[in-house]
Amino acid sequence: MDSLHHYLFWLIIIFCTTFSILIQENQIIQAHKIATNYHHQHYGSPTNVTKTLYFPNFTPITTTTQPLKLLGNARVSNQNGVVQIPYASSQTVDLTYQVGRAIYSSPIRLFDPLTNTPASFQTTFSFQLSSTDAGPATHSSGGGGLAFVIVPDEFTVGRPGPWLGILNDACNHYKAFAVEFDASHDPELGDPNDNHVGINAGSAVSFKTTILPSSDARVSLHDDSVHRAWIFYDEKSEWIDVFLGLDGDPVPQKPILSSPLNLSPFLQEYMFVGFSASTGNSSEFHNIFSWNFSSVSRAFVWPRTTKICHRNLARQVSKYSANYGMKTYYDPPSSFMVFLAVLGLFSLVSFSLYCNSQPRMMSSMLTSSTTSAHTNVFLENKRRPRPPSQPRRFSLLELCQATRRFSQVEVLASDPRGVLYRGTLRNGCRLGVKRFRSSDVQQYHSLSWSRLEYGGRVLKRIGELTQVSHPSLAPIRGWCFDSAEAIVVYDYYVNGSVEKWLFGLGAIPWTRRVKLIKDVGEALSYFHSKELVHGNVNTSSVFLDLNYGAVLGDYGFVFSRGRDRSSSSSTVMMKKQDVFEFGMLVLEFVAGKKAVDFDRGSGGDINQDHHEMGLLEFALRMKEREEMVKVVDERVLMGIDCADAEEAVRFVEIGLSCCTGESHRRPSMDDVVQLLNKKI
Repeated sequence: MDSLHHYLFWLIIIFCTTFSILIQENQIIQAHKIATNYHHQHYGSPTNVTKTLYFPNFTPITTTTQPLKLLGNARVSNQNGVVQIPYASSQTVDLTYQVGRAIYSSPIRLFDPLTNTPASFQTTFSFQLSSTDAGPATHSSGGGGLAFVIVPDEFTVGRPGPWLGILNDACNHYKAFAVEFDASHDPELGDPNDNHVGINAGSAVSFKTTILPSSDARVSLHDDSVHRAWIFYDEKSEWIDVFLGLDGDPVPQKPILSSPLNLSPFLQEYMFVGFSASTGNSSEFHNIFSWNFSSVSRAFVWPRTTKICHRNLARQVSKYSANYGMKTYYDPPSSFMVFLAVLGLFSLVSFSLYCNSQPRMMSSMLTSSTTSAHTNVFLENKRRPRPPSQPRRFSLLELCQATRRFSQVEVLASDPRGVLYRGTLRNGCRLGVKRFRSSDVQQYHSLSWSRLEYGGRVLKRIGELTQVSHPSLAPIRGWCFDSAEAIVVYDYYVNGSVEKWLFGLGAIPWTRRVKLIKDVGEALSYFHSKELVHGNVNTSSVFLDLNYGAVLGDYGFVFSRGRDRSSSSSTVMMKKQDVFEFGMLVLEFVAGKKAVDFDRGSGGDINQDHHEMGLLEFALRMKEREEMVKVVDERVLMGIDCADAEEAVRFVEIGLSCCTGESHRRPSMDDVVQLLNKKI
C-alpha cells in the first residue's frame, strides 16, 4: 500500500503541473486568436482594380489586340466588321435552332471574395436584330434574341431557342447574369410578348422585364434598326439601370429597366463578359457592331509590417543555411505534446500498478494480444507512413467526415456499381471518393472469403493500377475497406466528368470531342499494353483536367471469384469488354446522347410504334439505311467549329466496330488508336 500511495502522490503532482501548463498555453492561444482576428478585420489600404474594353468595331486589327472567344455558330464578319450570330456562309444553310457566344477571351475580376463585394461596371454596345423571314409574324414564337452575359467559363454554350444560349435547364448552380433583348414570345419562360427586354440572374427566366416600345423607349426590336444599349451597375447602391435607344443618339434620360440587385450570389472572383444569342424555329441574324465595357472592383493592398517573427526566422535559417554555425532552433513543445507525454506516463504507471496486482491476468492478456497481432498484421502494416505519391489507407471516419456523411450534395457521379463523391479533408485537400454499393461488397461473404483474402484482392488491384503512369490515367490516392465498406480514393478534378459537360452544361465543340476520344483511346491502349483492364469505361469515368484534357479513372473493381484477373483468358475477355465500352463511349461522344436513354422522338425516320431505342440499336439501323450522318449530334454539324460529316461518320463506324456482338471480332485498342489517328 505504501508503494501505491507513493505512485499516486507523484501522479497528482504531475497532473497538477500539466494542468497549469495547459492553462497558460490556452491563454497564449486565445490572445493570439484575438490578435489574428483583429488583423483579418483590417485588410490593408483599399484600391480599385479597373478593366476597360474598347471595340469601336470588330475588324481583324481590333480583334487581334483584344481577342474574342467565339463559340458555337458565332463569327466575326471581316467584310462588315461585325460579330454575327448565327453566321451563314450561304443562303442554303438552315439558320433555325442555332446558338453562339462571343466573349472576351480573358477573365475579368468582378468580385472581391474577402468582402463579398461585386464590382461596379458599365457597358454600351450597338446591335441589330435582322429577320431573314418575311413578315413580322415570324417572331411571334420559336425563340430568338440577343443577351449581354457575364458567365463563369469560356467553354459552355447554352441551349438554343428561348434559352438564348445563356444556360441549360440542367445548370442548377451555374452562376450567370444576363440582360436579354428578346424578339420572341415564349410563355414557358415567362415572356410577356415577342418584343421585350429582361434582366436574368442565374436563370433563363427574367426576374424583371419591360415591353417595347415603352414610354421611356420608342424603339422596337423588329424594325431592323441599329440600336444602342447602355447598362450601368453600381455595387454601393446595389442598383442596375438599362437604357435603350437608336445608335448615334445620346443616353436617354430615363432607363427602360431599373431594379435593386445584389450580384454577389451570381459571381465568382473572375468572370467572362460578352454576348450570347440563339434562334428557334424562325431565322434571325444578331449583329453586334461595337462594344465598350469598363469595371471597377475593390481590392486591398496588404500593409508593410514592422514586426518580425523571430521564431520562424530562426527556424528557416537553421533549416536552409549551412553557415549558421552549430546553432539549431527547436520549437518548444506544444501543449498537446505535453498532454500526450503526461498521458503516456500516467498510462505507463497505471499499467505497472495493474501488472503488480494482477500478474496472472496480465499474462493472459499478453497471450491474447500476441494471437490477435498475427491476425491484424496485414492491416497494421498499411498504417505505416508512406511517401506522398503512394496510396494510403484512409479510415472510414475520415472519409465520412470528408464527404459530409456521404451527402447527396457531394455526389459527382454514380453507376450501378457505386457512387463517386467529392471529399474535402481537414487540411483542405479535395479528393474523389468512390464508394462501392453494399451488394457488391457483400459478395465475398457468400463466397466464404476471409477479411484478409478480401483485403488482399483489393490491394492487389490497387497495386497493379499504381504501377502504371500516363497523363490520361487518374492516379489512386488511397483506399478504405472493412467488413461492410469498400472505398477507393482518387484525385479530384474540378471540371468534373465528361458526362456533365456532354449531357448537361452545354455543347462540346467537335474538335474538343475528337481530342477527348483520342486521349481516352491512347490511355486505354497503354493500359492494355501492361496486361491490365479498366473494367468501367463510360462518360462518368472520364474526367476533365484543368486544361480540359481527358483523364480516365474510376477503375472497375471485382469482388467475386468468378472473374479472376490472373487468368490470361479472362484478361483477354475483359480487354474485349473494355473495347466494347470504349465503342459505346465513342458513339455517345458523336451523338451527344446517353446510350441508355437515347430518344430520337417520333419522326418519320423511326417506327411510330418504337419511339425510344438504344443508341447502339439506332446507329446499327442507320448503318443499314446508309444514313449514319443522322447519328451525329446536330449541334456539331453547324457553326464555325462544325464537324466534317465524313469524319463524324467515320467515328461512328469505329464505334460500331468496337461494339460488335462477337467479342473475338472486336479490334484491339492499338488498332482502334490507329484508326482514330488515320488521316482521311
